[in-house]
Amino acid sequence: MQTTFVLVHSPSVGPSTWAPVAESLERRGHAAVVPDLTGVTVGGAPYWPRVVATVRAVTPATPVVLVVHSNAGFLLPVIKEGLGDQVVACVFADAALPPRNGLVTTAKEGFLPFLRDLAGPDGVLPRWTDWWDEEDVVAMLPDPAVRVRVAAEQPRLPLDYYTQPIPVPVGWDAVRCSFLWYSPPYDGVAEEAARRGWPVTRLPGLHLHQTVAPEAVTDAVLKLSRKS
Repeated sequence: MQTTFVLVHSPSVGPSTWAPVAESLERRGHAAVVPDLTGVTVGGAPYWPRVVATVRAVTPATPVVLVVHSNAGFLLPVIKEGLGDQVVACVFADAALPPRNGLVTTAKEGFLPFLRDLAGPDGVLPRWTDWWDEEDVVAMLPDPAVRVRVAAEQPRLPLDYYTQPIPVPVGWDAVRCSFLWYSPPYDGVAEEAARRGWPVTRLPGLHLHQTVAPEAVTDAVLKLSRKS
């Protein structure tokens, strides 16, 4: 049975951040889906059950390689639990690593003052690309058409998306897990992945490198998941 690559974007951005890699995988004969998580915060917390339901709704009944980016890494354990034995491998692409078990939030305590300063009186944040200087966004998304598309689909998340506790089921990392490392802010995360005994591949770039070099990212994902 063909394996499906389920490419999970951070809820801070949108599905077009994985679309080029999905297209590359399909050109090479692999099945790929990109769940759209841009609506998961509609209706109030907790948000993680909607993430799980959204991914399950578009995932076929095949073996699955879960590929997560950025803060979607914290959601991987509950997504994996929701898909059950379908998941045969997990790839973290410049993504946060959850603990082995317990609870986790999508923002560390030290980052919350920055987020609180950004939030409006209604507790809603600007779009993620509006958090940063324009030159930094252009560096991450140098193609103007891609930059417009990524910016346009981003949701405005409530502050409590970043503070909600997400359960981390025991044994989520019993399958093959690996780390694809792009950017310097994830140096320490890559080191932690290596300490856990995971394969780590370095693909130098910025945080949205899959939109800039989708073929190279596809190569790395296939090798890390042993599907090349």
